[in-house]
Amino acid sequence: MLAFDVGGTDMKAGLFDADGHLIEVLRAPTPLADEDTGERVVAETARLAQELGRRHPHVQPTAAGLLVPGNVDDDAGIGVFAENLGWHDFPFRERAESALGLPVGFGHDVRGAGEAEHRLGAARGFDDVMVVTIGTGIAAAVFIDGRPYAGKGLAGEIGHDRVAEGPACACGGRGCLEAVASAAAIARRYTARSGNPVSGARDVLDRLHAGDCNAAATWDGALDALALGFSHSVALLAPDAIVIGGGLSEAGEELLQPLRERLDGILTFHRRPQLIKASIGANAGLYGAALAARDALAPIAFSTTKEGAAWL
Repeated sequence: MLAFDVGGTDMKAGLFDADGHLIEVLRAPTPLADEDTGERVVAETARLAQELGRRHPHVQPTAAGLLVPGNVDDDAGIGVFAENLGWHDFPFRERAESALGLPVGFGHDVRGAGEAEHRLGAARGFDDVMVVTIGTGIAAAVFIDGRPYAGKGLAGEIGHDRVAEGPACACGGRGCLEAVASAAAIARRYTARSGNPVSGARDVLDRLHAGDCNAAATWDGALDALALGFSHSVALLAPDAIVIGGGLSEAGEELLQPLRERLDGILTFHRRPQLIKASIGANAGLYGAALAARDALAPIAFSTTKEGAAWL
């Protein structure tokens, strides 16, 4: 199986063998070109597929999976809208099938990663659960009664839940959760507050440890916003657990414990969900794309072995 996970800044391609083991991962910058980004992304998947084929000629893929960000119509195979990437109503599945010569399973990047966590990882065993990715943006995969709920491509966009008066968000709104508490927003807000540029949220956390009051204020603001945003989801969906992945989750309990405390302080009679770190890691999107590829042929279950994920 071929698997492609497209992000806002880079994209990953993975090759899986017939037993579901990830053989190799290749990375490339996402080819940003405004209205032509969709076409260039598809062309890049073909190039990466050729490179993987050259490196592993003994593996013959039978299907591919492609995950992209933004507003996605999984059933129609269309990338409806991505404000940061420039495409509108782009027929990804059709174009990718033509470029790769294979059946293509297509879907939203966060829903795909969430599907992997639900079938294979930390969300296994929970019927009502949200898998939240906090990275460049913030979004959630929602599972109700054990089934994914996509809301025709619009469910789970918690990053655009308004939690503050500002700053402006790329979606056109103000005070969106993503504009306050994503990993990228934490870096931006710290830089704006302190006048000292940083490369990412990890740098902000390091400066907090060194006693930087601007870093502490930025981090606390992000935690408050996440707790408020999560409280809205809890009031609506009453999940048993919220599984947190993406780059910010690498902070581990330094993120999760104060977030639990803040969320508990907001909730009253509501169900207290478990807050759990995602377990698959940086390649969750590739595993989700591989699941989509297998499902493009026929629905199939996974199991987890000591060597990783394997097809049943």
